[in-house]
Amino acid sequence: MNEDIPAPPPTVYPFVPRKVLRLLLASLGFVAVGTAFLFSGSALVVLVGVLSVSFFGLTAVLYAGKLLRRRPELVLDTAGLEHDRLGRIAWEEIAVVRVRQLGSGQSMLELVLHDPAAYLARAPRTTRITAPLNRGLGFAPTNIAANTLPVDLDRLVEVMVRHHPRLQHRP
Repeated sequence: MNEDIPAPPPTVYPFVPRKVLRLLLASLGFVAVGTAFLFSGSALVVLVGVLSVSFFGLTAVLYAGKLLRRRPELVLDTAGLEHDRLGRIAWEEIAVVRVRQLGSGQSMLELVLHDPAAYLARAPRTTRITAPLNRGLGFAPTNIAANTLPVDLDRLVEVMVRHHPRLQHRP
């Protein structure tokens, strides 16, 4: 960074309890529906119930933990970013960032890394577990969902570039 220009102070995006509580309640609702499916008798419906209880049970545990920890969702500084779920990632590790739209109307910020294997070797456990699922869906293992952030993703990319002007980004 140019020594004449002072580094911007860290940008902290706080945890938003209201959003996380809403996601927790939705997960618990899907667990309840999946549990009801377990007693339907039809093998296919029971399978859907098992998958629903497993997946949404895990997300409910993660959201409950987030409510208890109350750490900032995302912190950006001149060295990189620190995300509640992804941990610390240096700007130099990121090849490109892009906003991805999901079929459900949701969006996420995808961080495409130069060396995903090196990151995953030190990544938090939940990220290592979900990485193969993300890859199977055609995404990088490092994604930040818009539904937990208190900022629009396009604005977030602008702030990221302010912290690291050489950051590559694509729409």
